Amino acid sequence: MWSSLNEWLWQDRLWLPPNNSWAELEDRDGLVYAHPQDLLAALPLALVLVAMRFTFERLVGLPLSRWLGVRDQARRLVKPNATLEKHFLMEGWRPKEPQMAVLAAQCGLTLRQTQRWFRRRRNQERPCLTKKFCEASWRFVFYLCSFFGGLSILYHESWLWRPAMCWENYPKQPLKPALYCWYLLELSFYISLLIRLPFDIRRKDFKEQVAHHLVTITLITFSYSANLLRIGSLVLLLHDSADYVLEACKMFNYAHRQQVCNSLFIVFSLVFFYTRLVLFPTQILYTTYYESIANSGPFFGYYFFNSLLLLLQLLHVFWSYLILRMIHSFIKKGQMEKDIRSDVEELDSSEGEAAREHPQLKNGTAPTDGPRSRAAVWLANGHLSAM
Repeated sequence: MWSSLNEWLWQDRLWLPPNNSWAELEDRDGLVYAHPQDLLAALPLALVLVAMRFTFERLVGLPLSRWLGVRDQARRLVKPNATLEKHFLMEGWRPKEPQMAVLAAQCGLTLRQTQRWFRRRRNQERPCLTKKFCEASWRFVFYLCSFFGGLSILYHESWLWRPAMCWENYPKQPLKPALYCWYLLELSFYISLLIRLPFDIRRKDFKEQVAHHLVTITLITFSYSANLLRIGSLVLLLHDSADYVLEACKMFNYAHRQQVCNSLFIVFSLVFFYTRLVLFPTQILYTTYYESIANSGPFFGYYFFNSLLLLLQLLHVFWSYLILRMIHSFIKKGQMEKDIRSDVEELDSSEGEAAREHPQLKNGTAPTDGPRSRAAVWLANGHLSAM
């Protein structure tokens, strides 16, 4: 049964251009081709990356955060209350005012005391700056090494400068060892991100992150299995080009280095818009939609691959919209008021509530709490690594 299913799944007509077969892609005469089973090595390697990340964050990320002056905001612990704790865990973090009044009556507290308890309890669940810095530092190191490592591998390849060369003699393109290692490392990294996602800082675009990781893993797996490594390598390189700049921007934001953070935010925005909204559709999508079938007819793998790329482009548009909102706020007000995707630390005192309702002006500007960078306050809780 398994052999029949495997034979049906890997039909030549589904995944290869017309008049091509898997038999032609068997290793022979010293030529090695990509085979789907090669990617099984990504599973144990993903676990190795998870262990490496755990070690890196504690031995490198944490000391580096202290050296750069990253400090966690002091938080007041809530007094133990079984009734409120049960509601917090089972019903939700933000009860409505009628529910709040009922809970206050059950616990013998005033409404303001109950509100303060939930506010402090929510703050306890929010990740500290040190944790955010360590996560960002790990991703920065990986994306930086991946981008320049991939660039060194592809620099002398013709398809880097002329994407149409991705289809020269396709699918009979031998596998290069360096390209395989880079592909395997990228796949393992995104699998490790999926493994860690439930334990990492959760943001409002959590579903988009999961979708991005799943699409990326599927794209890498399919492009390798169908020997689409040339165009796949261009997609990987294009995405890594902006990601390490974003992570560096977040690191400096957590360290309150505002000028550096502002500059990196501008660089990141320019690189992101150019690579995701200009190069990706005009070079990657164009060559996969038109030039890939210039010498052959379309087939199922053609539609499947382009559908995944189109879904990835829709995610690019979504994140571009978020970035444009941040840029608009920066131009209009000179600073970002909050991260539009993540929760912000709440003040837990009645004085803090009054301060929010009637903010005192200092030198003509409203006060702000926590890390505030003119260009990247939104990064205080940001996690756009999925981009």
